[in-house]
Amino acid sequence: MWPRRVRWPAPPTDDGRRRAPSAAGGSVHGGGRGSRLRAWALAGAGGLAAFLLFHAWVPPEGAGFTICALRRFTGLPCPGCGMTRAFAHLAKGEWSAAVRDHPLSPLLAAELGLLWAAWGGAAAGLLRLPSASRPELLALANLALLVAVWLGRMATGTLPW
Repeated sequence: MWPRRVRWPAPPTDDGRRRAPSAAGGSVHGGGRGSRLRAWALAGAGGLAAFLLFHAWVPPEGAGFTICALRRFTGLPCPGCGMTRAFAHLAKGEWSAAVRDHPLSPLLAAELGLLWAAWGGAAAGLLRLPSASRPELLALANLALLVAVWLGRMATGTLPW
């Protein structure tokens, strides 16, 4: 089983001794609170840019346009099939169209927003995340739900195209 957290050794000091790792855990680049906040702000700016792009983009209907590599090369829809179009509909406030294109899009959008907010709170020192948090379990649960919905949509023929 993989270790939960790997602590990188601190770089040696001027006299050659190694520093003790910080309580927050070491980082390869030794970043502090400022670099964590910059990374959080950069991710937020990227999310805002994606939101604005999705708001301006009008997704074409039908299977003529696809960015999914699996769909392009095999012709098979992937578990996230319709998610890009669904996010474009969500950015415009078109909830029913978003759920039609992918039923999990509102849930995933809410999770992304909450994770970004929790990351910012932790980076600013305002929120202390529990040490027992297991993000890999959340990722596996999302993947299982995504695959279950995908199989259900394939079985019932309710994929968007």
